[in-house]
Amino acid sequence: MRFEIMRLDDVDGTPVDSTVVDAASVNRIVQQAAAIGQRLWIRPADTPAS
Repeated sequence: MRFEIMRLDDVDGTPVDSTVVDAASVNRIVQQAAAIGQRLWIRPADTPAS
């Protein structure tokens, strides 16, 4: 499964940038963000219809 992770602005919470990663990378990114106090929004990435 893939997830979209959006980094949020510290002031108003609007998305600043985003990346799509696999499930194995989510924990590492969350740990890094927590270490510096960064706010994230994580949601399942859109998958193409089959």
